[in-house]
Amino acid sequence: MENLLEIHDLHAGIEGKEILHGINLTIKPGEIHAVMGPNGAGKSTLSAVLAGRPDYTVTSGSITFAGQDLLAMSPEERSWTGLFLSFQYPIEIPGVSITNFMKAAVNARRKARGELELSAGQFLKLLKEKMAFVGMKGEFAKREVNVGFSGGEKKRNEIFQMAMLDPLFSILDETDSGLDVDALKVVADGVNALRSPEKSAIIITHYKHLLDLITPDVVHVLKAGRIIATGGMELAGQIETEGFESING
Repeated sequence: MENLLEIHDLHAGIEGKEILHGINLTIKPGEIHAVMGPNGAGKSTLSAVLAGRPDYTVTSGSITFAGQDLLAMSPEERSWTGLFLSFQYPIEIPGVSITNFMKAAVNARRKARGELELSAGQFLKLLKEKMAFVGMKGEFAKREVNVGFSGGEKKRNEIFQMAMLDPLFSILDETDSGLDVDALKVVADGVNALRSPEKSAIIITHYKHLLDLITPDVVHVLKAGRIIATGGMELAGQIETEGFESING
């Protein structure tokens, strides 16, 4: 597989308003791409379209993921194929424990791939391993998903979910928003630990801080629904010192 993700001339929006005006983006296996841009640039719209949120409409263009037509897949099918979205604002799920939530998610994905479900012992071993990896205390496994969590705890839980599912392609939609230094390192360590020649990611962010810890292969600048510049970390450095207005395209 030459390319893991191919976006061609993507036009999309919400409630009849077009927000993305012709996105072209190609990501190879093993690559981490950063998408930076000011508020309203279309960054979260891009992540929502990739994840398959039904309130967003694609009016033209195509997205191919792992050799398949992504736009023809339901959100569940996208997840089963190996796509993961870390939300900017993780939702609370009252009445559902983290343990039960993750067991359902892991086994649903295994079933979709024709694999046997994990036994209780196998799942517990995996759960403890990944919780230790992200520095989550054992008591968190019994808590309701994100209920009463601080902002940092919610983001840590997102990285825990990513570690449990071990996705082929991860989308981190402003996961660094509002994080302190320690929580930021947890996010970066999680992304770096899952980095491999087969797995890729998009990191959507306003800021350079997270990129300093991860070092993406490619940096894109998204502005007014279009990618106006592509380069390396020098682009992120220019934005940090001179702002988005300094990037022309």
